[in-house]
Amino acid sequence: MNLGMDLGPHAAFILGAYGFTALVVAGLVAHAILDRRAQERALARLAQEPQRHDAQGSRR
Repeated sequence: MNLGMDLGPHAAFILGAYGFTALVVAGLVAHAILDRRAQERALARLAQEPQRHDAQGSRR
């Protein structure tokens, strides 16, 4: 494979490392998006509940 650069005999390793890194970064971004949605749902659910706290901060 020639991408306009010569990666030498380690081309498969280098391209594999870039590919793996891209997958990990994509997974982290997907996890952050899914976690944000879950946190927004949890906050919306908490906002709909009547909030009653005593002086110590525990719920009744």
